[in-house]
Amino acid sequence: MTEPSIKQPANQVENNWHGRLNLVYANRSGATQIIHNQMQAPLKVQRPFYPEGKEVCHSVILHTAGGVVGGDRLSSNFHLEPNAKALITTAAAAKIYRSSGLESKQNIDIKLESGANLEWLPQETIVFDGAICRQNLRVELAPTARILLWEITRFGRSARGEKFLSGEWRSHTEIWQQNSPLWIDRQWLKGGEKMLESPHGLAGKPVVATLAWIGEPVTTEMVKKVRSLPSETTIYPDDSTAGVTRIPNGLLCRYRGSSTAAARDWFVSIWHLLRLSFSERACCLPRVWIK
Repeated sequence: MTEPSIKQPANQVENNWHGRLNLVYANRSGATQIIHNQMQAPLKVQRPFYPEGKEVCHSVILHTAGGVVGGDRLSSNFHLEPNAKALITTAAAAKIYRSSGLESKQNIDIKLESGANLEWLPQETIVFDGAICRQNLRVELAPTARILLWEITRFGRSARGEKFLSGEWRSHTEIWQQNSPLWIDRQWLKGGEKMLESPHGLAGKPVVATLAWIGEPVTTEMVKKVRSLPSETTIYPDDSTAGVTRIPNGLLCRYRGSSTAAARDWFVSIWHLLRLSFSERACCLPRVWIK
């Protein structure tokens, strides 16, 4: 089904943020460095951190405007040159505010060259009731490159009793390798009780989350270990549901429940297993997560 487009009044779009962030990472004698950094408000990146040595560059992205409103346009480009290793996260939860009718849009383009490894681990996104938002993420993955990415989304400020009763959320993710698709995922959720309560929608739960590992096959034994994690980490106190699927050249994990913390805790446990298996190092939590 073709998705209807949302036209933006030109005089209103001109008053919104058009943020841009372009980062290029390179491996220099075993150390990953940012060799190109182009920023346009409200997006910027903090100085690099190296909590696990110079091999892996930790980067924290800031959105200085505090949140996204209808009509905003954000664009991020991350390029990892051969054998570069980076972990990129965000400084805080992203907030998508109620819109007066304009659609906000975020485009993320990632290019990983041979031997590169990226962990794209943003903090959760809170989609306010009435928000209209589209997010596109495209990854170009060279042979022997690998990526771990996740997306954790809360629909409505449920702690305040708010539900996502109006607006819409669109998320489109594509990962390609040598002109062939490895994984394509499209989500389109329209606000309203039908979507909130349907077992094919949110089933009464405000939080959905996806973790994808792409670039190297996982074993049946690894899938069994990941599937055993929920009972060990008790992420099901609120009748949350989770699924684990082995896909060509990777792993896909889904969560639907009431807690962003539970989703992230489960994802961190999976991340730890994958790191030990493929990189022989434990996961290192970004410093901005620790409060």
